[in-house]
Amino acid sequence: MKFLKFLLVGMFFGVVLVKSEAISWYRIYEMFRFQSFHMYGIIGTAVLSGILFLQISKKRHIKSILGSEIFVPKKEDGFIRYIIGGAIFGLGWGLIGACPGPMYVLVGTGIFSMLIVILFAIIGTLIYGAIKNKLPH
Repeated sequence: MKFLKFLLVGMFFGVVLVKSEAISWYRIYEMFRFQSFHMYGIIGTAVLSGILFLQISKKRHIKSILGSEIFVPKKEDGFIRYIIGGAIFGLGWGLIGACPGPMYVLVGTGIFSMLIVILFAIIGTLIYGAIKNKLPH
């Protein structure tokens, strides 16, 4: 019962993704070919909303579910690693046709082949966790 609000917010998020066509492979294809502003508008709205809500949480000292104040640490310098990581993420997104959030929504809409994608995303995360100390960060 404690986490019901998170389930409801997640369901709402899924409905918004479906209705805005953010999970549409065709819309993602259009974005990567620079043929439509649709996905850039959705991503831009998400970025601006994140900035707004983060600033509000800082000013009002909003606390997390555990009762601690929300704190976002400063990022380390490392422009090249962010470019390389972003390129790998973008290639995966382009090949699969979905980024991590909509993968779960696509399963909910009946596209069960996304379970394979989710499985390999989890495996990739586990592999990265195992070798991250050996990588040049």
